[in-house]
Amino acid sequence: MALRTLTTPKTLGVLSRFQQHVRGLQTFTLPDLSYDYGALEPAISGEIMKLHHQKHHQTYITNYNKAIEQLDDAITKGDASTAVKLQSAIKFNGGGHVNHSIFWKNLAPTNEGGGEPPHGSLGSAINQSFSSLESLIAKMNAEGAAVQGSGWVWLAVDKELKRLVVETTANQDPLVTKGSSLVPLVGIDVWEHAYYLQYKNVRPDYLKNIWKVINWKYASEVYEKECS
Repeated sequence: MALRTLTTPKTLGVLSRFQQHVRGLQTFTLPDLSYDYGALEPAISGEIMKLHHQKHHQTYITNYNKAIEQLDDAITKGDASTAVKLQSAIKFNGGGHVNHSIFWKNLAPTNEGGGEPPHGSLGSAINQSFSSLESLIAKMNAEGAAVQGSGWVWLAVDKELKRLVVETTANQDPLVTKGSSLVPLVGIDVWEHAYYLQYKNVRPDYLKNIWKVINWKYASEVYEKECS
């Protein structure tokens, strides 16, 4: 059952929303999950999922909406200095929204196919590029564990070269910062907020268990779309 969430960040008042509508400024809202917070247990606890979704992801959206509103005002006023200063906030918070929106789709309860290995063209491509799914998982776990501080580890397809790659990004940088032709198939959040309440500081244990709820069906659908 889909979770009901607030569709408008609390920081935006009625007047602000009206002004944005008049200017045609688009803002973003917290996406619903297609599963309950506790549905990924024991791999990921319901407490973590609720905090991660309602607090962390919502904060990125709230701050992103605020930043793009400020940017719109700065552009309207011809304030180039402020517009430039806002770029880092837009990249960080916008990236947080983009990355997490993908992350939720990358997960599925085991009774809905979570953890089931990929078949078809994606399964074949993984075997061709990494010898086996187990080798790919080992590579992503190693690179994810090695990320210094906070960031993400990704399985992506280079849609121009039609090949699979593993990449990492720092902080909330979206995968596109590593190349405009890269399309994320599986992204794993290795920020501490994604696992600390359950796994403490042992990131490798989190990385080992998250594969039990990875939604390979979604990854396969994206791969088919990009490589057809």
